[in-house]
Amino acid sequence: MRVFVTGASGHLGSAIVPELVAAGHDVVGLARSDAAAAAVTGYGATAHRGDLAEPAAIAEAAADCDGVVHLAFDHEQMRSGNYPAAVAADLAVVHALGEALAGTGKPLVAASGTLGLVSAGLGRPGTEEDAGGPGGRTENENAVLALARRGVRSSVVRIPPITHSTLDRHGFARTLIAIAQRTGVSGYPGDGGNQWPAVHTLDVAHLFRLALENAPAGTRWHAAGDEGIPLRRIAQSIGDHLDIPTASIPADQLQAHFGFLAMVISLDNPTSALTTRQVLGWEPTHPGLLADFETGDYFKGLR
Repeated sequence: MRVFVTGASGHLGSAIVPELVAAGHDVVGLARSDAAAAAVTGYGATAHRGDLAEPAAIAEAAADCDGVVHLAFDHEQMRSGNYPAAVAADLAVVHALGEALAGTGKPLVAASGTLGLVSAGLGRPGTEEDAGGPGGRTENENAVLALARRGVRSSVVRIPPITHSTLDRHGFARTLIAIAQRTGVSGYPGDGGNQWPAVHTLDVAHLFRLALENAPAGTRWHAAGDEGIPLRRIAQSIGDHLDIPTASIPADQLQAHFGFLAMVISLDNPTSALTTRQVLGWEPTHPGLLADFETGDYFKGLR
């Protein structure tokens, strides 16, 4: 099928676009700059110039395709502290895509995050059947799923806070390593027992293709390869590779130590991918986070 991909030149797009192309799909990738367009073309796709500030133009491009994968998100706004503005911009794009695809039966697969499950207060690993808690990107996720009632084969892939591989250049794994290197301490909050899921970028790419091709309308899927790693273990691995101490960071020093990550570093986010594996047949085949750290790519030239 002819597939329109937003965020085609980003971290996820750099794996998802080649995955789709290799499977025989004709991909059109959104690109907001000459550099992004060159990257998209290099992945074997056709570049379509535009950005998130032009929802109507994005919708027009989507209407000309047989399916849509929506990855783009304004991470610059998020990192600057204006997360609500990034969420609002994304929701505008979701609504525009919905108008373009309504009544067509075409697939729309949108990226979301597992951290949205934390505010639901589950007290157990989150599942694909669980709705996210209030705030954040949950409204956007719900808007995508609601399109199933308007004749769109819509689905959401929830992605862990750490998505790792050699393709990762600015993600949370790189950020935690950079913070540890800058401060001389690989830190974790409290006793470090809170858990984060993680996944290899190439395994995420495979799941997006499975969802595009096979996911029923109105469904959620979890790209959790590691379903929950204690933050203390992540910090210990980083500290060992950098040859620096590992330590608990007091609650009143989290902001000073972790910067923008302070708002999420203490969250407990164990996430099950059992339904995703059973229904879509998704099986991660690439290294988990700690094994990926052992390959050394994340730490080249840092010691």
